[in-house]
Amino acid sequence: MLYPELFKQFEALRWNLETDIPWSEFDRDKLTDEQALTIKMNAITEWAALPATEMFLRDNRDDSDFCAFMSVWFYEEQKHSLVLMEYLRRFRPDLLPTEQELHAVRFEFDPAPRLETLMLHFCGEIRLNHWYRCAAKWHTEPVIRHIYETISKDEARHGGAYLRYMKQAIEQAGDVARAAFAKVGVLMASSARNRKPLHPTNLHVNKGLFPNDTVQSRLPDPQWLEHWLDQQIKFDRDWEARVVRMILHNLSGLLGQTITSAQDLNRFRKQLAAAAA
Repeated sequence: MLYPELFKQFEALRWNLETDIPWSEFDRDKLTDEQALTIKMNAITEWAALPATEMFLRDNRDDSDFCAFMSVWFYEEQKHSLVLMEYLRRFRPDLLPTEQELHAVRFEFDPAPRLETLMLHFCGEIRLNHWYRCAAKWHTEPVIRHIYETISKDEARHGGAYLRYMKQAIEQAGDVARAAFAKVGVLMASSARNRKPLHPTNLHVNKGLFPNDTVQSRLPDPQWLEHWLDQQIKFDRDWEARVVRMILHNLSGLLGQTITSAQDLNRFRKQLAAAAA
């Protein structure tokens, strides 16, 4: 089981909302209305860890080890939403999300293959780590910069934990797991071509609710994410390339292949498919 070891590692690195955030250093003159509104949107988006956890527990019912780890992941992800809301409560209470706005992003996800979902969320953690690091550079107010830097490190650790479960899946399922990871990896590593941010919160997950079946579509401003990335924090091609490199670097080690591009990964995926046939 991985859960006991991961619990100890995460417990040793866990930060305290009251004592590890420098609340007293808040500089009101350095927080703009524009920046404060993006904090609200991120707080609501992070609340979507709730339906994601419900999905993970449902689709991994036969894997008690992974479901136990969800207790740690869910706690830390909800704390991200909480710390952003605490920032607003203290300094911009007029923008604090309502319970209705939070509840709007809780809806049922359709069942999906668990290995593909695991890979999708592994890539999502890498992407969030980079998004939040970029956001920290864009913000000018020191406390929120510290918060984004803090939660970005959490996302990196979450990605590392998912990678451990992916390695375990390969040990148990071999090429079935490799094929699942390569399939999703090709999609995630082709983000520049798709010209849209690929992340679990903006992918369609419930056919019956289409097109309002993404987390982003249920935000107060459904167009917010693209505007935040393109016009505000300016998550440009260089940042995107960092995300792709990190995904491919980890897949190279995981799959035992030299993978430097989405094309390399797609060739490997086709080799697996041919061997299976």
